[in-house]
Amino acid sequence: MPEQPVNNQGQNTLTYLTKLGSNLLDLMMKWFSNPRTARRNRFILLITTAFLLTLILLPGRPFRSAEFKPGDIATSDIRAPQDYLVEDRALTEQRRKEAANNAPVVYNLSDRVPSYIIGKLEQVVAAIRKEHAAKSRKDTDEWRTLLAPLLDTELSEADIRAFTHIAADRDFPADAGRMLNDLYRRRIVLDGKAFQTDFRRGIEIINDNGRMIEGGDVAADFTEIREARRMVAGWQFSGLNDRADGDRIKAVIARILLPNLFYNREASEARAKTAMEAVRPVLFKVQKGEMIVRVGERISTEQAHKLQTIFQENRSGNRLSSAVGIFALILVLFYFPYRFALKNIRKFNPTNKDILIISLLVICSFLLFKISLLIVHNIGPVFPNIDANSFFYLFPFAAGPMIVRIFINSEVALVYCAILAPLLGIMFDSNMTVVIYAMLGSIVGAHGVRHCSDRSTIYTAGLKVSVVNLAMALAFQTSNATLFTLQTIYVVFFALVSGVLSAGLISGFIPLIETLFHYTTDIKLLELANLNSPMLRDLMVRAPGTYHHSVVVGNLVESAAESINANPLLARVAAYYHDIGKISKPLYFIENLGGEDNRHDKLTPSMSALILISHIKEGSELARERRLGQPIIDIIRQHHGTGLIKFFYDRAKTQAEASGQTVEEKDFRYPGPKPQTREAGIVMLADCVEAASRTLVNPTPDRIQGMVQKIINNIFIDGQLEECELTLKNLHEIARCFNRILNGIFHHRIDYPEPVHKGGSGQKKVEHKTISGEHGKPGNGDTTSAHTVEQPPEAAPGHGAPAKKGGGEDLKRLGMS
Repeated sequence: MPEQPVNNQGQNTLTYLTKLGSNLLDLMMKWFSNPRTARRNRFILLITTAFLLTLILLPGRPFRSAEFKPGDIATSDIRAPQDYLVEDRALTEQRRKEAANNAPVVYNLSDRVPSYIIGKLEQVVAAIRKEHAAKSRKDTDEWRTLLAPLLDTELSEADIRAFTHIAADRDFPADAGRMLNDLYRRRIVLDGKAFQTDFRRGIEIINDNGRMIEGGDVAADFTEIREARRMVAGWQFSGLNDRADGDRIKAVIARILLPNLFYNREASEARAKTAMEAVRPVLFKVQKGEMIVRVGERISTEQAHKLQTIFQENRSGNRLSSAVGIFALILVLFYFPYRFALKNIRKFNPTNKDILIISLLVICSFLLFKISLLIVHNIGPVFPNIDANSFFYLFPFAAGPMIVRIFINSEVALVYCAILAPLLGIMFDSNMTVVIYAMLGSIVGAHGVRHCSDRSTIYTAGLKVSVVNLAMALAFQTSNATLFTLQTIYVVFFALVSGVLSAGLISGFIPLIETLFHYTTDIKLLELANLNSPMLRDLMVRAPGTYHHSVVVGNLVESAAESINANPLLARVAAYYHDIGKISKPLYFIENLGGEDNRHDKLTPSMSALILISHIKEGSELARERRLGQPIIDIIRQHHGTGLIKFFYDRAKTQAEASGQTVEEKDFRYPGPKPQTREAGIVMLADCVEAASRTLVNPTPDRIQGMVQKIINNIFIDGQLEECELTLKNLHEIARCFNRILNGIFHHRIDYPEPVHKGGSGQKKVEHKTISGEHGKPGNGDTTSAHTVEQPPEAAPGHGAPAKKGGGEDLKRLGMS
């Protein structure tokens, strides 16, 4: 039966999409890393990231229509997207009415009433006397027409007759005024019962100018108008002989009496209005995620009011203001911690690629958290026993900082945590618990992956995060007095799962980020450290001497890096690949000749120098093509620094002097740069030491130590270690490690009675060859001669000019026990 063809269409599609995405990201990184526009590009990235993050953090609008009338049918479930305070209109109106009813009643106490009444009586007396003086004869109707308007009351014939009689009494106005003033010393009110009611409610008494003159107890110091009129009936006028006329006069005065303490309606209404306005609206809280109305339900009056309130809170004007505020806050949180770290944290120096990946990581993380929040809000009714605020313990907050630590460094991860936590607090409605929970978990997670050499380290860090999350969750439950509740079980479970979930996400995304962004992690370094990798096998086949040299250098740098707390894995892998540029022209390097003629004998010194220098450029290009990672590429470019190819330089000078020409030293120096990291510096030292060790005729421990000491001294004096962070103490430790490893390589064996193979290599005189020209720079301890020559066993051949006095003396004890 013929085999069925395997359908690889899906796999091919995935591979194509991966390559397409990688190419797009490469173009983006090239554009972003353009040195001419780097500053502008960073500004554009900052604004773009802040804008996208604002859209994510901005609370979503739950609905569009503002028309929600009682009786309408809901077309979808509507939940409150955030906490709202909704006014209870009925209760607010009720309380305002109560405040208005309890507002004090205003009464006016006027001192003008007695003078007003006395003035009326005086006008009547004056009118009667005027008519008597004119000796006019008026009938009753004419007198009524004259006097009634003055007294503002109806007058009978007897009343008119009494006034005409009393007008002759000159003491009447004075007696009436005195008695009226005595009467109005009392507070006369129109209705005593109404006044008592108002008094129990609270009254304010004001004078004619509107100033309050009394607000105390006046209930026992008032007189009702009826009582005042009875008091008038008991008056006695001295000038009246006719008792009936006196009674008539007192009856008229009683009728025209007015209260001097009367209700002020306008002022009382103003007081009630002020009291109503002082009552604040009664609000009740609609919690985030609370179901307002379900699909298919008829909207009630209360629900319509809630929906209208939520819509008003989410109007475009309010959202625009919130968006501007969040955008400004994000810019502040991004810029100032970055500037502080750049100026004050020595190892904080993210590249453009680092900043780009951090921006993408921030946006993707918050987008994930936003989607998770929406899911939590929608599944809330499915798990009614779990508090919606407890779900945040499940979120993998530590994943982002752990990724930053794996791909960049601890300093950048710490600043990332400082920016991430406040932004999470904004997303979770200014919840300080979330800020603390995210901050501490992220720091512990980043610390846990500081030396991530395999995937088990990631899960170990995840377990550490789980333990810290658990401790914080229990602390929060205790502070909220809810430790011994069912909710604590859910919180503990979520906190434990959060760390493991973070580790799982990181394990899944590390290969993707490595592929798309060309990062080199310790996990990838372990893969590159495999000596059966295609590139190292190619190096072994085409340049076996270089391959063996690289393996020994790898052993040297690993031991040295461990002794000074550098990255031993990076140093070892970089040592394996530091000379891969020799693959293209292996026979131009002495370690690969294998007894063949030296090809440099037929070349000019300048051409030989160019060939030796070219292995740096070719190696870095090959590493970039094979995507070994930027740290390894940097070490390939830096492992010779700006050293001088002394052998060919001296040969060129000799030839130039014979012909009367001059030679530029810069033409025989490596392009650099000098080592920028401790790992690059160690590779430089180990490269030179291993090459020089091959020239020792009798490699005793003392000679090995002297050779190592001299090489390190010369490299130090040449200034090749000026830009890396190796200290003198580090150099001593490195020299001690080199001595130990080389003594192990060149150990002595016991002489056998007879050689294993007669005429074998053990009885031959070994020709001691010098190192290839690539190592021939001052201080590297290597000659640049391509010839086969005898070298004395005491000194490493061709170490360049002897060390100057002083500098060599300072370091002469390097590596000594």
